[in-house]
Amino acid sequence: MLQNLSKYDLILASASPRRRELLGQLGVPFRVKTLAGIDESFPEGLTPEATAAHISRAKARAYEPLLDERTLIVTADTIVWSDGRVLGKPADEADARRMLRLLAAKTHQVVTGVTVATRRRTETIAVSTDVTFAPLTDDEIAYYVATYRPLDKAGAYGIQEWIGMAAVESISGSYWNVMGLPVHQLYKLLKTF
Repeated sequence: MLQNLSKYDLILASASPRRRELLGQLGVPFRVKTLAGIDESFPEGLTPEATAAHISRAKARAYEPLLDERTLIVTADTIVWSDGRVLGKPADEADARRMLRLLAAKTHQVVTGVTVATRRRTETIAVSTDVTFAPLTDDEIAYYVATYRPLDKAGAYGIQEWIGMAAVESISGSYWNVMGLPVHQLYKLLKTF
């Protein structure tokens, strides 16, 4: 599938092992390239979708010098939106526990912005999924943080880990999006290149 991409050197611009795994399952040859020091700040007042899209586009702009006629770059950024604010990656274990206490017994949104860019064309999508957590005790939160160390994950959790099985009551939208890459929507976008 996606024979239209055979003319491109597809680069996944992400250090995320989950994104590598998910893109790999589409059966598309790609390589990983990451750049350090990309500014992931965003203006105040954006919607969750606009925030994730803004950061994804900023990442793509950082890779523009690498683009030639045969290069296609995929960038992504996932945010967790709860109570009107972005929960990014936790600074430490205490911050991870704080974030999980905020998410417990509530519904939040996981939004991933994805940008696909070539030298001639750039397209960005933003995909949102509602995730409802059951109540969590402090012991459950402490166990998850100590055992899984989710310091590299927006909102301090990975749905594919213990907490997804023990605490996620329901999701509305793409499960893969919550993992960090809305694969179905990305597949549809890649077909247009």
